[in-house]
Amino acid sequence: MFIVPRVGPLLLFVLLAQLASAAELRVPENYVTLQAAIDAAAAGDTVVVEPGTYTERVVLKANVTLRSEGDDLQGKLGLKRAEATIIDGGKEQGSGAGVEMAEGATLDGFTIRNVGIYDDNEWKTHHASQGDNQLYEHIGAPGVVGIAAVGATCEIRNNIVYHIGDSGIGIVGVEGKMCSPLVENNVCYRNMGAGIGSMNGSRATIRGNTCFENFYAGIGHSSASPLVVNNVCYGNVRAGIGISDDSSPEVRRNKCYRNRRAGIGVRTGSDTRPLIEDNDCYENEMAGIGVSENAAPTIRKNRCYRNKLAGIGVRTRATPRIIENECFENEESGIGQMGGTETVLIGNYLHQNNRSGIGFASGKDGKSHVENNRVIDNALVAVGINPGWTVDLVGNELSRKDGLPPIVMVFAGSVATFKQNVIRGGGVAGIRVAGTVVAANNRFHGTALRKVGPPNFAIWGLKGSTVVMTDNEVTGWRHALHSAEGHVNARRNSARKFHRAVFVIEKPASEPIVSENEATTASPSDQICLIDNKPSREDANKLIRSDQR
Repeated sequence: MFIVPRVGPLLLFVLLAQLASAAELRVPENYVTLQAAIDAAAAGDTVVVEPGTYTERVVLKANVTLRSEGDDLQGKLGLKRAEATIIDGGKEQGSGAGVEMAEGATLDGFTIRNVGIYDDNEWKTHHASQGDNQLYEHIGAPGVVGIAAVGATCEIRNNIVYHIGDSGIGIVGVEGKMCSPLVENNVCYRNMGAGIGSMNGSRATIRGNTCFENFYAGIGHSSASPLVVNNVCYGNVRAGIGISDDSSPEVRRNKCYRNRRAGIGVRTGSDTRPLIEDNDCYENEMAGIGVSENAAPTIRKNRCYRNKLAGIGVRTRATPRIIENECFENEESGIGQMGGTETVLIGNYLHQNNRSGIGFASGKDGKSHVENNRVIDNALVAVGINPGWTVDLVGNELSRKDGLPPIVMVFAGSVATFKQNVIRGGGVAGIRVAGTVVAANNRFHGTALRKVGPPNFAIWGLKGSTVVMTDNEVTGWRHALHSAEGHVNARRNSARKFHRAVFVIEKPASEPIVSENEATTASPSDQICLIDNKPSREDANKLIRSDQR
């Protein structure tokens, strides 16, 4: 049984009075201008506007709705009624925003254009240079926008905003006032700021908008933390979504593609800590997701592919947590990191990238923890660690089906620790070392043992390298370790399916330690260790003939 709640006589009277007093004011039938109708409206009223071009700038009143006439049929770019009902700011002729929102007000279904000066030549110049010469101080600065929501909880829906001298839609918080505007289903393009700019503590919901070819970001943040969900941002001069200056938005389920810089760009300060989750970033001119300048985002469960640089790129002292993303078919790395950054990479799937799955570029003081990632079938290396890095790799799968390069390359001036990884494939080495490698409890599975020709070593130590191997399982490589003019400590490793010797050491730089290792072989001539082509002393190593098993 449906029960109607009881309402007191006074409350019922107020509700009925509000319903009775809500009016519909029509433009131009009742009022010639939009502003005249708004000025005449009371709280709860709706101003309905017939199709046409209205050359004015308007200021809404609290709890008043300004709506274009018609239904919600889709047109070429936005709703048909929005395309047909135009608020023209007159370029330089007016002052203030095209539409200034108020508390509780709604703007629904208009085209807003020509507020300030749109400069097509300047747009083209900076588009060609990927925004390299833009005045970055302009980002986050107040300006005259197409639609302004300053300290107001309001609704901005179904509008088309273009050719604005600043941002298309500007959302600004006010200190000491909690406001949460809804910005939904708008189209913002070819504006001289961001498509949508969120600033100064704004906590808006920005949902289902399309922002393209704007002078800065499609959706930009400066000291703001909105919810940004289900938007499409493409072809913008900078990032599809730009996050800076202590902003911590939640950025979920957006599509950012073919932007001139990153799909999603995060920068400026350790208090810039967004959550970037479940987005698609592809075919951008730089990284799919780019992080720089001390920013500390959490980047989780995104898909970054076919970008011109890395799927996820990190530089200039950034400290992101990068978790469970899929990065593939990028021109450079799946995840690429510059020196001086400190990263955590957990559970990512990195495959079919045109250089490395995970790349660590040369620099100073780089640190990374790399755990439980699946890094397979990248064109050159699964992991490349250049000088200046200290990297811990734990529990990863690092593999490539074929190809000549090593699966992992550790350059001079870097230190890498490998624990409990599976390193699988062919090529010249599982790990090629010019720096320092500590490898413990890993499984090296060679897929194409090569007895002659190019090297085929589980670990290949170059001149000056240091290799510490303990408790590893090595199968199907010519040698478990080949070291020339390096430092070697190899203990308690096991090997099968090798050729001639498990360990081959040439001109050691210090007295090598090779002890307590075990190997299984069918050849009577095989050795545990050859030092300068001579069998080494036993040191408790154990060679087991396969017929003894």
